[in-house]
Amino acid sequence: MKVKAEIDAGVCGFHTSACVSSEDSQHVTFDIQSDCGKIRAVAELLKRKGEIDAYQEISTNAPSVVLGTASGVLKGCCAACAVPVGLFKGMQVAAGLALPKDIQINLRRE
Repeated sequence: MKVKAEIDAGVCGFHTSACVSSEDSQHVTFDIQSDCGKIRAVAELLKRKGEIDAYQEISTNAPSVVLGTASGVLKGCCAACAVPVGLFKGMQVAAGLALPKDIQINLRRE
């Protein structure tokens, strides 16, 4: 299955587009395009890792490759970037582990 994730990260104004593919409903690959240099670095690291086991990603027995790779790159104010969550959700849908449903975070001062 192929899943397309379009992610607008927020006030930074950067846009990320990711195609997450799975041939066997378990192992996924990422094709990520982004305006953000840090996300492009995450994309390159994930590409080097090759296929990622989505079942292992959702397991509580080991840390997530996707989220761990992102946290290794996204430091400081970028540590709370929404893109890694979007990539993780795309991975779940591509592997048939979740249904496709948009996610949204709304922030406002009160």
